[in-house]
Amino acid sequence: MMSIPLIDLSKFKLSNQDSQKTIVKQIYQACHEIGFMYIQSSPISIELEQVFNVSKSFFSSPLAVKQQLAWNDHFSNTGYVGWERERLNPHQPGDLKEAFNIGNQEISNTSLSSVLVANNPVIVNFYHACTELANTILQTFALALEMPEDFFISRHNQQNHTLRLLHYPPLQTSPKPGQMRAGEHSDYGSLTLLFQDGVGGLEVQTADKDWIAVPSIPGTVVVNIGDLMQRWTNLMFCSTKHRVVIPNDDSINQSRYSIAFFCHPNNDTEVACLESCSQHPIYAPILAGEYLMNRLKATH
Repeated sequence: MMSIPLIDLSKFKLSNQDSQKTIVKQIYQACHEIGFMYIQSSPISIELEQVFNVSKSFFSSPLAVKQQLAWNDHFSNTGYVGWERERLNPHQPGDLKEAFNIGNQEISNTSLSSVLVANNPVIVNFYHACTELANTILQTFALALEMPEDFFISRHNQQNHTLRLLHYPPLQTSPKPGQMRAGEHSDYGSLTLLFQDGVGGLEVQTADKDWIAVPSIPGTVVVNIGDLMQRWTNLMFCSTKHRVVIPNDDSINQSRYSIAFFCHPNNDTEVACLESCSQHPIYAPILAGEYLMNRLKATH
């Protein structure tokens, strides 16, 4: 059974080239073989508890208050997403969760839904810290693929990213057939940073179609590949299906919280097979913004 590798990213920051090459090789193997990894030695964990507290406070608000900030269009992709509103697996019933999406426009305080982050340095600082970590990982990707080290970073410099607060409430009634807390899906962009609480449920599908658990490991960030990176790399990096299952123990009566940071390229970036990946592209070129809109329309 394949396991999720744990990689110490701090060694990439060292001036020692051998250490850097070792980390780049480890990241390449993780992206190629399973598309998921744990990253340790990230400074983000310092503020994580505060961000979870903000999330819990928001989701404990009355539904009428949350609905005032409701998600209402694919273009902005921001705001509150209610219970069963989203179907990450479009062939199954709505997901048993609620979420709040925060984009760069909220961080810049130019959107109505910025009420959640206005004058809240915890969220703003966390968004920027995630952006910085994502850029470091994108740098390792470029080196692993024998591209200029700023290749991906320069194509993400508009910070078209989404910070998503997630709450999976306790289940009061039996789920519908096939219903999950988050249906089977792959992520849409370049990469995702995921922060979990101690309540389990996340599972990843291996190449052999087995499902393996991805438990929370204190002091680490879960990183996974998204669809656009898979297209860029012609399947050398795999965007792996994952899901959040309903617990079969007492944790079904507990809330589960997680925080996802979805790293997306600039909307006008053409995602086409890199020369270093293959001379026989599997995917046709597509604009990053166009791909994101198509995927969002399929899940809402």
